[in-house]
Amino acid sequence: MSDFRIGLFYGSTTCYTEIAAEKMRDIIGADILELNNIKDIPLKNAEQYDFLIFGLSTWDFGEIQEDWESHWDEIADLNLSNKTIALFGMGDQQGYGEWFQDALGMLHDAIAEIDANRTINRIGFWPNQGYEFVASKALTEDESQFVGLALDEDSQYEFSDERIQNWCMQVLEEIAQSIEA
Repeated sequence: MSDFRIGLFYGSTTCYTEIAAEKMRDIIGADILELNNIKDIPLKNAEQYDFLIFGLSTWDFGEIQEDWESHWDEIADLNLSNKTIALFGMGDQQGYGEWFQDALGMLHDAIAEIDANRTINRIGFWPNQGYEFVASKALTEDESQFVGLALDEDSQYEFSDERIQNWCMQVLEEIAQSIEA
């Protein structure tokens, strides 16, 4: 798996999403995972990678992080055909439990809208056990999983490092399976 690169595109207002992205880079390796802050790098650059990770945070009452919000319309124009994509999000399940990880769900839905021919391989779904929230747009249809890694630096920061580590290993395994398929 050494001849592939993963492009990780994130937006970060308070630096927590950026710190999570840097931890992912350190776990996976800087030779494989390249960080792209969408505040400085065009989202269109995601088309250069076969494997992508998108990271964003949910703000207040289910709002999208400002860097992502300023590029939101560009998502529909991305050519993500035959790409493998994993998502992660930051949220606050105690302070905003009715909107926990909503931006993650909205990003997942925006990607699904451009995937009419079902050519995007979405990976990195994450169990929703161990969280305490009221509602989330980031749950799968059967509500058993989040559509990506759910991190909470406000209420469950003590679990973040282990969740990031486990999720990175899961994503690498799922990428290996997609390469073999």
